[in-house]
Amino acid sequence: MTKLTRIAALTLGLSLAIGAAFGHGDVTPQPIDVTGLNAVGADWLKENPYRADAAQYEIAKMIGSSGYNQNCARCHGLQVISGGIAPDLRFLDKGKDGDEWFINRIRHGYTQNGLTKMPAFEGTFSQEAMWAIRSYLDSVHQD
Repeated sequence: MTKLTRIAALTLGLSLAIGAAFGHGDVTPQPIDVTGLNAVGADWLKENPYRADAAQYEIAKMIGSSGYNQNCARCHGLQVISGGIAPDLRFLDKGKDGDEWFINRIRHGYTQNGLTKMPAFEGTFSQEAMWAIRSYLDSVHQD
């Protein structure tokens, strides 16, 4: 093997390794702009506040779609169709029961056997952003 061939092979190998390392893309949480949504206050709610107002609910679903696709789809799947890595969120319970599970999980994350399966997003996303994502999930719900 010539020196040039070895250098080319090494360069190709390093390029592939770097590509694999960044294969999941930017996993830094992306900001969610909640402009247009009413503020919900400092106390954490257990039920989606936007569901009660049709206009706010529509805005929340649009904002939630963008927020989901930028932050959640890499694990939970495009269009909320999981490939098996993480739960398929289309099947969350509807209404208050699903809301309580959702807000607890997105706020506090999930750890299993000492491994973080889902990071906590409290302090990263506003409560409004979290409820907007939940509103989007409602719009793709399946039984």
